[in-house]
Amino acid sequence: MQNAGWLGLVVVLATATAEAASAADSTTIAKTEVATTTTASGETAVVLPAVTIIGEPDAAEKIAGSAQVVDAETLRASRVFTTSEALRKLPGVSVRDEEGFGLRPNIGIRGLNPTRSSKTLLLEDGIPITYGVYGENASYYHPPIERFDRIEVLKGAGVNLYGPTTIGGVINYITPIPSQEIGGALSLAGGNRDYFNGHGTVSGLGQRFDYVRKQGNGARDNTDLAIDDVNYKGLVALGDHSLIARVNYYRENSQVSYSGLTEAEFRNFGARYNPFENDRFDAYRWGASLTDEWTIGRARLTTNVYFANFARNWWRQSSNTTDGQCGAAFTTARLNGQSVDSNACNSTQGRVRDYYNAGIEPRLKLPYTLFGIDNELQTGVRYHYERQDRLQINATSPTGRNGALVENNRRSSDAVSGYAQNEVRYGDFTFAPGVRVEYVDYFRRNLINAAEGSTNLTKVLYSFSGSYAITQGLTAYTGVHKGFAPPSTADIIDNNGGVADVNAESSVNFEAGLRSRPVAGVALEATYFRNDFNNLIAVGQIAGGNLPLAEGEALFEGLELSGRADIGTWLPGAHNPFFVLAYTLLPTAEQSSALIRVDNGAAVPGSAAGRRLPYAPRHNLTTTFGYNHPNGFEGRLEAVYIGSQASDFANTDAAAANGLSGKISGATVWNLALNYDVPNTGLGLFVTAKNLFDHTYIVDRTRGIVPGAPRLIQGGVEYRYY
Repeated sequence: MQNAGWLGLVVVLATATAEAASAADSTTIAKTEVATTTTASGETAVVLPAVTIIGEPDAAEKIAGSAQVVDAETLRASRVFTTSEALRKLPGVSVRDEEGFGLRPNIGIRGLNPTRSSKTLLLEDGIPITYGVYGENASYYHPPIERFDRIEVLKGAGVNLYGPTTIGGVINYITPIPSQEIGGALSLAGGNRDYFNGHGTVSGLGQRFDYVRKQGNGARDNTDLAIDDVNYKGLVALGDHSLIARVNYYRENSQVSYSGLTEAEFRNFGARYNPFENDRFDAYRWGASLTDEWTIGRARLTTNVYFANFARNWWRQSSNTTDGQCGAAFTTARLNGQSVDSNACNSTQGRVRDYYNAGIEPRLKLPYTLFGIDNELQTGVRYHYERQDRLQINATSPTGRNGALVENNRRSSDAVSGYAQNEVRYGDFTFAPGVRVEYVDYFRRNLINAAEGSTNLTKVLYSFSGSYAITQGLTAYTGVHKGFAPPSTADIIDNNGGVADVNAESSVNFEAGLRSRPVAGVALEATYFRNDFNNLIAVGQIAGGNLPLAEGEALFEGLELSGRADIGTWLPGAHNPFFVLAYTLLPTAEQSSALIRVDNGAAVPGSAAGRRLPYAPRHNLTTTFGYNHPNGFEGRLEAVYIGSQASDFANTDAAAANGLSGKISGATVWNLALNYDVPNTGLGLFVTAKNLFDHTYIVDRTRGIVPGAPRLIQGGVEYRYY
């Protein structure tokens, strides 16, 4: 595919949609998210919010499908330490910890495997943040939670507006809106395990600068993490256009390992043990984007242009407990639970990666009236390009950084997608049929032996959602859509240029739910979902994927419940005890057929129809008991329960000696946050405890046993001036 040709097509389509919108009736100005304010000098300044998929939290109640928002107040008052902690506050989302800082997230939605978030679409202000959404949707980078103002999660049929990965749901992180008034904030926190977190903000005249420094010990020994995150966001109004620019830079310099523990190591040395003191993870990412929002009569054309470069070098001496990288004697000692010295292992493998992605996406929203019925058309097209430069260097010393080059790959993907959804509002009913078309062009070249290959795929996806306002405080909704996730470049083209007979992931996803506000101060939501896969890519090129690529049929079916009760609504004064609930019941997460290897047609060992899929807990529950006092004090006690999980396709209960399989027991973790805002000062004090009772539990076995983070006590102060 010629990149210039596709880019030209996008420009033509964008121009055509703009001209169509301009021709629409402009006698009535549509409601937009753009507002203006008057400065002290009398000038008019634009206030443009972030690019959203839901909008303000209250807007989620009007969507014809399941949608939730973690708002700014919840993020601040809970003093969330990681994005994983924030996402556990929502039903249907399962998050697996790793290094303790949430820097390489493992997010699954509605039972899908959370490994490296490969089955979840992650956006920031509506723009993809994963470096390879088509070629390798695996997250080795994630912005710190401090960068965001709120989090949106959409799981219904509306996800087809935001592909490509539409099988589970889409998570959109929203960055704060720059203020017109000059102001700022500074937050400093410290705690045990050498923890420090500093976050500074300066904002005004439509410009905002953020800096985050975060460092500390991770969940295990020999795990020290440090990141710097710099973010700029600015906005300006130019006639009918509103422009918002973003530039960010992220740097990580960490000591972090890849391999988990064997059973004997876990038993003899404890959960925090990690013998690999020479492993390093160094990474940087910088990105830039420009959003143009053009008001054309009743319509609004929003165009995103974006670019990002992510580079990471992970030097490690072991990728799992049995890889043999340090020799047979070293592996045997680990299996026997004997202490090992990583300095005696004269092998270090460097996974050196460089990723580039860029794209342009014009999206048109056109409200119109047809036969007296209100409609809103949302349509757009996106061109997206990504490239991976991948090296593996095998050094022959514990701290070596040069050696034999055993992998030198270039992989690229060009993708064009088009979509349209028309929402019809008739009385208390809303209907929204939609369609999405995805075209992906893959290319892979082995620069060592000059082998190369290419292929492409095209998918047409449908969606339909509807809602009915039964009463003032009760709404029913339903939706069905065709789910899609493309195979990675490595899965569809092998290292010698051969094209594998692997299909895209495909599912039919259905949901039906009720959203209610039965009395003042109470909000409830319940959703039944059924995701039926005629093709699920179960293993392959994801972290810990030491099994060959396989496919099969699968079924996920369950119930989501969420709610909040503000008891202070019924009490005199300004005291407010409150209770928040997010619960997911997943009775069905099963293989509907044996999983079949792509390379030879054989069944994956242990796989069989009726067996539960790994890393799909039957129960996930987060409850929060909180209290707001009128003098500025707030306290939150949170209980997070993650149910037991299978870790292999055979659903083996007994733990294997290598730690790679065995049942993962359920665990409950308690978190506490205490806040005090000193009245009329802008000063806030806080104390938090994560894993309050220091519970030891296992979260992962894909590379050996990986434990959850130990207790972390933090105290801090913040000052806000606006």
